[in-house]
Amino acid sequence: MRTFSRWLVLAACASGATAYADDNDLQIYRFGNPDRDELNFSVSANADFQAFARVMGAAITSINLMPPETTGHSAWAVNAELSVVSLPDSILIPTESPQPSTVLIPSFHVRKGLPFSLELGGRVGWMEKSRQVVATGELKWAVNEGFTWLPDLGVRGHVTHLFGARDLSLTVMGLDFGVGKQFPLGGMVTLTPYGGLDLGFVGATSSTLDFNPNRTFDDSTANNSRAALEDTAEYAKVSFGDNVNQRLYGGVRFIGGVLQLGAELSLTRTGSVAPDPDSEETRGVPAVFAFNTTLGFDF
Repeated sequence: MRTFSRWLVLAACASGATAYADDNDLQIYRFGNPDRDELNFSVSANADFQAFARVMGAAITSINLMPPETTGHSAWAVNAELSVVSLPDSILIPTESPQPSTVLIPSFHVRKGLPFSLELGGRVGWMEKSRQVVATGELKWAVNEGFTWLPDLGVRGHVTHLFGARDLSLTVMGLDFGVGKQFPLGGMVTLTPYGGLDLGFVGATSSTLDFNPNRTFDDSTANNSRAALEDTAEYAKVSFGDNVNQRLYGGVRFIGGVLQLGAELSLTRTGSVAPDPDSEETRGVPAVFAFNTTLGFDF
């Protein structure tokens, strides 16, 4: 029986998956320690975390790919989408591998029309070369749609959360105002140019981080029990009300029968941060550009 148990343990060890980090997984502690009393203190740590949160919030909400009109109260739309997001080099994105200049976010998007010109939708995406998943829930109301001489107007509320990022909680709540107009090209073929403004309210927090991850067990337990707590801290909370991104977007959608094709460009302004908490000076955070495409079915 003992021999069998030993072989069972050996087989479990041999078949166990090795833990590893992908290229675009995040290492939040690299912003430095925001605690002035600790060894690895960085005066700009909280500002760098805030700038990162605003840029990452812009990246995961840089897509719309639908005009303000709804699918109709009994219709569905199912789409495969791809976002190509340009990340500014001047803002630290603490990835495992060297910081990428662009990141791909493929996603799957489902929308369902409801009565009273309402539409409910959900999107799930994946940040390439990482274990991070982006999930969005949305509700849209077409204030005006389908009139011959008037443009379509819509308001969309959405919430996006980043899952799988170690030591980070990042959520963006948004309010989107869109305008567009559908033009028939004959039969069941239409072309719809559209554009709008999307306000994204970014909120982020970090876990308590260890800024000396190479310490040994003996170092943590020697002398006193508080040694393991030295050089640890959290970043200042990024509050929704104080961190608002402004995304301008424009695109076009083509429908032929049940087939949908679309493309969209967006530019997100990410505001400014104060590098030194003791100073009133601020520095601007670069804008985030994105190109988005979609292929799907409307039925």
